[in-house]
Amino acid sequence: MSFDRQLTPRWRPGYRFQFEPAQKGHVLLYPEGMIKLNESASAIGGLIDGSRNVAAIIAVLDRQYPGVPELGDDIEQFMEVARAQHWIELA
Repeated sequence: MSFDRQLTPRWRPGYRFQFEPAQKGHVLLYPEGMIKLNESASAIGGLIDGSRNVAAIIAVLDRQYPGVPELGDDIEQFMEVARAQHWIELA
C-alpha cells in the first residue's frame, strides 16, 4: 500500500508539540504523559500545523537537508508511526 502524500497531518486533540528546556529538546505532551522526540522527529513535528500536507513537509525538509537519501520515505514512516500511536490524524 502506498502512502498518500496529499494527506494533511494534525496533532490530535490533547496533544501538544513544544520545546521543553528541562528535556533539552522537543517533546509531545499529552494527558497521560510526555514523549521526548529525537532530532528528526522534532524537525518533522515542528512542521505539523494542520495546513501543510505531507508533500509540503517533505519539500521543506528537503530544502533544509538537501541530498538526504530516502528523506520522503523516512517522513512517511514517521507519519505512519505517529498515526499508529494516535499522536496525529491524517486527513
